Amino acid sequence: MLEISNNVSLADWEIELSAIRAMGNGGQRVNKVATAIHLRFDIKRSSLPIVYKERLLASNDTRLSKDGVIIIKAQSFRTQEMNKEDALKRLKDFILAVMVVQKKRRATKPTKGSVQRRLTSKANRKTVKQTRQKINY
Repeated sequence: MLEISNNVSLADWEIELSAIRAMGNGGQRVNKVATAIHLRFDIKRSSLPIVYKERLLASNDTRLSKDGVIIIKAQSFRTQEMNKEDALKRLKDFILAVMVVQKKRRATKPTKGSVQRRLTSKANRKTVKQTRQKINY
């Protein structure tokens, strides 16, 4: 069972974990042992609240397929257990990150002082560049 928050958790049957061989170079055991973890989580079939499902399906993350399945591949560690913990942690972090409400941006005007400083620096830059020009007689 994966605890997302105090009142939201995922059952073991909702998360599909499979062991695969890790990619990349390695030692003698790299082509023999399946230490990487391939995690699949189907959002539509899950027992998550509707708000979670809507936000997850609306996200533009590359780990989310068109079918509404989150796919995470964990192969950072040498042991299968550590990769499994890493994949579950990344799934939890992804779900929690989607639920964070972004703060509304309020449009503001620049202050008079900042506008004046910007225009002054532009004028100074203009004079520096004009002094570099070739002089025509």
